[in-house]
Amino acid sequence: MTAPRNGSHRTLAELSVPSEPGNERRAMEAVADTVEGLGLPGRTLERLKTAVAEATMNAMEHGNRYREEALVLIEVSATDAEISVRITDEGAGPAAFDPETPDLEAKLDGAQTPRGWGLFLIKSMVDEMNVTGDERHHTVELILHLNGRKEASDGRKAL
Repeated sequence: MTAPRNGSHRTLAELSVPSEPGNERRAMEAVADTVEGLGLPGRTLERLKTAVAEATMNAMEHGNRYREEALVLIEVSATDAEISVRITDEGAGPAAFDPETPDLEAKLDGAQTPRGWGLFLIKSMVDEMNVTGDERHHTVELILHLNGRKEASDGRKAL
């Protein structure tokens, strides 16, 4: 568990979903319901939902290999300054994270694998993304900063 960085840490929800295709939507909606009263602008909430769904899908596919008995654990917590969503799977070994920015032309030319958009997409949807792992679990932590947040007219984050 990451120590709170800004204010008193409070757990808002803990849930788990079996590693079955489609359960990323259940996770996404459960997280959205959990943070509903925190006053997130609509576009920020939609970005969080996208990040949660993608991270949950990655956990089911890559970490748990779609074994139904292997659960994806999701913890939603908050401080006065931020929301944190931790998504943990049963993957073994070091956390899989390729920081390479996907290049559409390289992917179309076959120079990059057609896959590999997931973590890039997730990272672009939230303010911070931390990926950790050990011999039994992988965790992707999604963080949204609450203080000073406002939306640009096109939906991008602005300060």
